[in-house]
Amino acid sequence: MHPADVLRVGATGLRTRPLRAWLSALGIAIGIAAMVAVVGISSSSRAELDRTLEALGTNLLRVEPGTSMMSGETGVLPYEAVAMIGRIDPVQDVAAVGRVPDTGVYRSDRIPEGQSGGMTVAAAELDLPATVGAELADGVWLNEATARYPSVVLGASAAEQMGITGAGVDVYLGGRWFTVIGILEPVVLAPELDLAALVGWEAAATYLGFDGHATTVYTRAEERHVESVASVLAATADPSAPDEMSVSRPSDALEAQQAVDTAFTGMLLGLGAVALLVGGVGVANTMVISVLERRSEIGLRRSLGATRGQIRLQFLAESLLLSALGGLGGVLIGTAVTAVYASSRAWPAVVPYWASAGGVAATLLIGAVAGLYPAVRASRLSPTEALAAQ
Repeated sequence: MHPADVLRVGATGLRTRPLRAWLSALGIAIGIAAMVAVVGISSSSRAELDRTLEALGTNLLRVEPGTSMMSGETGVLPYEAVAMIGRIDPVQDVAAVGRVPDTGVYRSDRIPEGQSGGMTVAAAELDLPATVGAELADGVWLNEATARYPSVVLGASAAEQMGITGAGVDVYLGGRWFTVIGILEPVVLAPELDLAALVGWEAAATYLGFDGHATTVYTRAEERHVESVASVLAATADPSAPDEMSVSRPSDALEAQQAVDTAFTGMLLGLGAVALLVGGVGVANTMVISVLERRSEIGLRRSLGATRGQIRLQFLAESLLLSALGGLGGVLIGTAVTAVYASSRAWPAVVPYWASAGGVAATLLIGAVAGLYPAVRASRLSPTEALAAQ
């Protein structure tokens, strides 16, 4: 038979029973749509992460006091740590924050002391935003003047938690009022700043009893020298006790988070595969019923000279067409779901070509397997047996 004739004859069963065909194809479509959407959303998330890291850079390092493995003591960053780190030749920017202990953040002086909502108060150096890649959602950052007075810049989560949407209001810190002069956007590479109230270094010492020790030093190094800078940061920050310093790279934490998301994606792909298998069973069931209902047609075609191979090819082509219909529909649905979800999160919509091509290939494989037994069964019917069943 000519390939065009095979397709035409194979499509006859789908045209004569459209509802059954659509329902069977729907099972396949659901499985493929789930798999394509999972891969697409995961790929879109990865593309957004790559775009974010490209914009913010992967050359940010963070130094914090750690616990010595030998003595068990927690380290303290020396007063000179920032200046010493700044002398490392490949270092481009350096800025520090110092947490002010036992100081809560409150919207009002009438809120009980223990209900600060997990927010912290920290002294911040003036070049912190440029170093960590922070941007302001409203207001201005601290300057040499405001850093000496009771002024504060709130992290994005801290402002949201207190219901503050703009600068110009007062918040209660350490027993006195501070004026909010700015609100930060969420800081991707330093999320700990999102729940912080940041005041000037001098103001923290004057009004909140800050001891002047930094608790975190953020460092930007030349991209090609990041690893070498990281290897000397602990010894540079505290030469007397480098083992009490902890050095990390915030972008590595984001990569680790992405790895967890990838594992979760694998589980969802497994669920999509189960749905695809169920769809394949539906196609097999449809084809078996089709053979039973069309025995008279099979007998007539055999009486007119159709060979067993031609009958087998007809029903196998019908199964493949049914599966391909579901596969193409599933790819379109999965791509649409990815595009809508990515658009709602302001992500770039990415559906890997291998996911679409693999989805269609999987449906053709399912169709071939599901249609093989019904096709063989149909080809084994003798003309007299098939016509006698009419």
